[in-house]
Amino acid sequence: MHRRATVPARVNIIGEHTDYAGGLALPFAVDLYLKLEATSRDEGFTGDPEIVKLWQAANGWPANLTIESEIPIGKGMSSSAALCLAIVMCAQGEIDPYKACKEAQRIEHEVLGTPCGLLDQMAMMFAIKGQATRIDFSENSVQHVPLPNDWKFKLIDSGIHRALSSTEYSNHGHEDHVEQENARVHLAIEASAVELGHLLNESHASLSTIGVSTPEMDTQVESIQSTPGVHGARMMGGGFGGMILVLVESPEVYPEIPCVISSGSAILEELL
Repeated sequence: MHRRATVPARVNIIGEHTDYAGGLALPFAVDLYLKLEATSRDEGFTGDPEIVKLWQAANGWPANLTIESEIPIGKGMSSSAALCLAIVMCAQGEIDPYKACKEAQRIEHEVLGTPCGLLDQMAMMFAIKGQATRIDFSENSVQHVPLPNDWKFKLIDSGIHRALSSTEYSNHGHEDHVEQENARVHLAIEASAVELGHLLNESHASLSTIGVSTPEMDTQVESIQSTPGVHGARMMGGGFGGMILVLVESPEVYPEIPCVISSGSAILEELL
C-alpha cells in the first residue's frame, strides 16, 4: 500500500477562539502544503518519532513515513493540524470528511497535547478554491462564500514563536468575545474591503482583551494597522505569536510580501 495526503495551510479571516465554544469562523485554505507519504512494510515503522507516534495513535499499519512541508511551524497556520489530518487520511484511507477532522483532533490532543478545536481541520478538509468556508461550530456545518476580488490578504511574521501545547488560556471575557466575534463573522460575509478591515481591527482588540495576545504583538499589529494602504490587521491563530493577517488595498502595500492565494481542500492519493 502506498498513499499520499496533501493538506493545505489555512488562513482564518475572522472568528478566532470560537470553535471550541460553538461559535462561527470564516477561514479559507491557502497554497502552502504539507505532504505525507506512507508506504507499507512487513513490520514496524520508519520516520520521525513524533510522526510515528501520531501514526500509531491513528491505528496506522506498518509503514515508511516521509513528510515534506511548506507550512511554517509555530506561526498560526495550523501546521500540527495539517500533519494530523494527513496522518489520518493516509492511515484510514477513504473516510467521511468530518470523521477525519474529529480523528485528527483526537490524535493531536492525545499525542501533541494541543488544546485545539475543529477550526483548522474543517478549514482544510472542506475548502473550495476561491471561496471561504463559513463554519458553524454549534452544529459543525459549513457554507461556502465567494472571496471578493478586493479582499487582498498578506501575512506578516511577527517573529514571536508560539507553542500551543504549553499555552494557558484565560476565560476572562471569553463568552462576550465569542458573541461579538460571531457577529463580526456575520457582518464579514457581506462586507466591503474597508468594512472588513474595521472588523479585523475589532477582532484583534477583542483577542487582546481576553488575553491571547501579548504587548509586543499588540504593538506590531497597531503599527501595521496605521500603515497607509492597510484596511485592517489582526493576530491570527491561537495567539501569543505567529502570523499577522493584513488586509491591504493593493499588492503594492508591503510589496515584498506576496498576497496569499486561495486553494482547494486536502486530498488523498492511492499510489502504485
